[in-house]
Amino acid sequence: MNRTSLPASLLAILLFASMAGSSLVCAREKETAAAPPVSTTADELAFRQAITAIESSQGAYATGLSEQLLSLGLVLQAQGRHDEALGLFKRGVHLARINDGLYSTAQIPLLQGQITSHIAQGGYSEADERQRYLYRVQVRSMDSGEPRAMAFMQQANWQYNAYRLGLGAQGYTRIMNMWDLYRLALNDIITHEGETSPNLLQPLHGMLQAQYLISSYEWEDQDHSSGNDMGGRQNLNRFNAYRSQSYGKGSAVITAIHDIELERDAGQSVAAAKALIMMGDWQLWHGKHEAAWQSYQDAGMELAQRDDAQVQIDHMLNEPVPLPDIAGLRPLPPVVDTEQADILLEFGVSEKGRVVNLERLDENEGSDAWAHRLMRTLRKTQFRPRIEAGQPKETEKLVKAFNIE
Repeated sequence: MNRTSLPASLLAILLFASMAGSSLVCAREKETAAAPPVSTTADELAFRQAITAIESSQGAYATGLSEQLLSLGLVLQAQGRHDEALGLFKRGVHLARINDGLYSTAQIPLLQGQITSHIAQGGYSEADERQRYLYRVQVRSMDSGEPRAMAFMQQANWQYNAYRLGLGAQGYTRIMNMWDLYRLALNDIITHEGETSPNLLQPLHGMLQAQYLISSYEWEDQDHSSGNDMGGRQNLNRFNAYRSQSYGKGSAVITAIHDIELERDAGQSVAAAKALIMMGDWQLWHGKHEAAWQSYQDAGMELAQRDDAQVQIDHMLNEPVPLPDIAGLRPLPPVVDTEQADILLEFGVSEKGRVVNLERLDENEGSDAWAHRLMRTLRKTQFRPRIEAGQPKETEKLVKAFNIE
């Protein structure tokens, strides 16, 4: 699986979501409280008047200006006036560095504002540069603990998005960075909360996502050409080492997820059973069929003492599932109702999880090109087959409906 070519608008939505979900507000609150980005003319006027008043009484480098510039920038950003907002955020960063030091945490919300506006304008390279600077500020200014762990995870998510955007010549370095950053977050949480903290689940799931990307990375021409210098060769050697260890590391990550879920629910855990299914998927992804069937059986055993055991097992394993079954990596678009579909496909899934007897049922000629691409993807997709009594079973005549993306 290589970098996915997504429309710029969809990537922007994904990137906005990752920024909005960041818990870095914990660090922001230590230094400054940003005003909510209410997009009204009255708010804009009030912040402009506040800035003018501070400049008149305290000068152009007054300590209170950064906060007001941030607030005004957020108002303009909410109105879609990104060029103006970027100018304000840039000035705010400059003032924060002058007044509070080179790595002041007061810069963090201003830098995040810059990144959001660059993404909105399609300036992904500019956003990437600001992300690198943001990371330097975070590492230098934050003590070990929850805010720092969250900062590592936000940066790891950015590396994933930058990989999908194709930023930089060596895509595999983004995936290595992603793994390393989630591992740093994991270590921080372990240090403060122990090895069974539920807060470990987020970085562990991110680490598993990285291992799927590492194990399935497809080399591109620029990867080898960029490895001619010393730094490039070192990166290539490091990635080859990561790849050779991928199966073992991914297995260890899933084991850790399972153990935490089991500890959290004190046995008979649906989440722990799902982790065993994740292990089976990982094993199947690597061609280890017998180990995968055993993991799926173990998932059933995990649920055996529950009153609804069979209902849960059927819900999890009674239908073939394309792999990886992980958010952000699923190989196929979501299915839709047949009545809403542009494309209707029928196929089977063998006992080993391969697509067989693929046919197109619709007659929508306007969807031909997209349908052919989708069918090529389907033929290459590894499925978890239907599992019955712990054993894989062939499934015939699945009908799935899709819309053109």
